[in-house]
Formats: sequence, C-alpha cells, structure tokens
Amino acid sequence: MRIGILSRNKNLYSTRRLIEAGEARGHEMHVLDPLRCYMNINAKEPEIHMRGKELPVFDAVIPRIGASITFYGTAVLRQFEMMGTYPLNESVAISRSRDKLRSLQLLSRKGIGLPVTGFASKPSDIPDLIDMVGGAPLVIKLLEGTQGIGVVLAETRKAAESVIEAFMGLNAHFMVQEYIKEAGGADLRCFVIGDKVIAAMKRQAKPGEFRSNLHRGGSATLVKLSPAERATAVKAAKTMGLNVAGVDILRSNHGPLVMEVNSSPGLEGIETATDKDVATQIISFIEKTAQLHKTRTKGRG
Repeated sequence: MRIGILSRNKNLYSTRRLIEAGEARGHEMHVLDPLRCYMNINAKEPEIHMRGKELPVFDAVIPRIGASITFYGTAVLRQFEMMGTYPLNESVAISRSRDKLRSLQLLSRKGIGLPVTGFASKPSDIPDLIDMVGGAPLVIKLLEGTQGIGVVLAETRKAAESVIEAFMGLNAHFMVQEYIKEAGGADLRCFVIGDKVIAAMKRQAKPGEFRSNLHRGGSATLVKLSPAERATAVKAAKTMGLNVAGVDILRSNHGPLVMEVNSSPGLEGIETATDKDVATQIISFIEKTAQLHKTRTKGRG
C-alpha cells in the first residue's frame, strides 16, 4: 500500500515509528507536510499538489495534525477524503475532538462520565458558575490550550473569580470544571484502536503540580484498567468517530471520568511505558480496514 503520513516533521518519534512499522510490513510510506500541500478544488477531479507537483493516489493517510494547524490540516485531509483516500481518522472526527466544549457536549449526550463542567460569557454569571461545579477548588481551562497549557487550579473562590475575570477580560474562551481531588494528580491515558484499548498508562504529576502531562514533567507507568475504564475509553473514541484515539480518564469516587479525547496521541510515552509496539498495531489496523472511497463522511462537514 502507498500510505501518507500528514506530519510537519519526519523526525518526530511518532512519525518515525509509523514509517518504520509501515516499511517493515512492506508498505510505501511518505511523509507529507500539510502546510506544504495545496489543493485544486473542483467538481470532477479534486487534486492535491506539493512543491509544484500533483501528489499520486494514496491508499491511506495517517493524520498527525498539530492543534495549531487544525483548520488547514483538516482541510487537506478533507481533500484526501474527497479523492477517495482512506483516512485513519476522518477530518470531521478530528474537528470534533479539537473543540473541547463540543466534544464534552457529545460525550455528555452519550451518558459518558465527565467532570461537572460550566461555561459562561458574562462576569455576572461567575458566582453561579462556580457554584455549578461544586465551588473551589476548581479547574479553569482555556478551550484552545494543549499539553496542559492554559489549565489553572484555583484553590479558593477568590482565586477562581480573579482568574475567570482575567480570562473574560482577554476575551478568551474557557470552561470551568470540578476538581477531582481523589485522582491525586494522576490520570489514565488509554490508547484506543478500533474497538479495543490496546495499551494504557498512568500519568502522575510531579510533586507540587496537578497537571499530569508528560510535557510538564509527569511520569508514566504501566497500569491495569478496570472493565468500566476500558468500556468508557472505547465508547468515548466511538462517540468522536475516531478509529485511533488517546482517551484521558480520571479515577473518581463515582467511576471513570473522561477529561479529553485526543485524535493524534503521541506514541513515545505509551510505547515506553507499556513496551508495546503501538505503531505496528496502527499499520495492521489500516491493512484490515483501508478501502478506497470508504470514508463515512466523504469529506463533508
């Protein structure tokens, strides 16, 4: 198969591992920088060009689109879908998962456990917003933040009011969530492929920090999931429409709670912590499922 990887950097761990895994199984692997791709959008023969040449037909494409280029990256992926190329994750599903508020609303509609979340736009609503999520301490998250950036733990009501007022003053979009104290600064990253959790790790925040992201100095260890945690992770990925996802879960006193569903989960942390060849499992999934013109949305939406 000819497989494209939409990635800005061929030297990134995840991109390198996918290339290695694909070539080891006899596939022709190509790294395509989505920002170097440009499109001929027409009714008869949509095309994608790069560096002055039309790209050949690809059997499948693996999107590794960074959050900062979601708009252009998903437009390129949509063009591949219109041309009949099989996407590992579809553009519509990626767009859903990148919109934190929309993704939580979709998960809520499916009855999936979530931290109690509030969203408002007026300063006059702040007192009720804080009460809505159970009061302080509480977590305030910028909707555009990634890797723990723009996430604040407000330990007192006064601190929460000050941060919320500051964000509103900057016209920043944010949400407020209950603080799950019993999680102890840890969460679970569940790596879902298809209808299975194929690997999972526990991410623990460093002392004095509540954000468990590995980019923020958190540590990762192998973890055994409960049946409820596995079922929650798979249901969350399916709700987003993602074939491959990193589902982040908190362990709470009232069961597993989904924090986020990541459409481009990194491979380094999960492969290191679990000693599993996740990249090869992704390629194997593509081999079993890829067909031309199999995209559910056909680039719509």
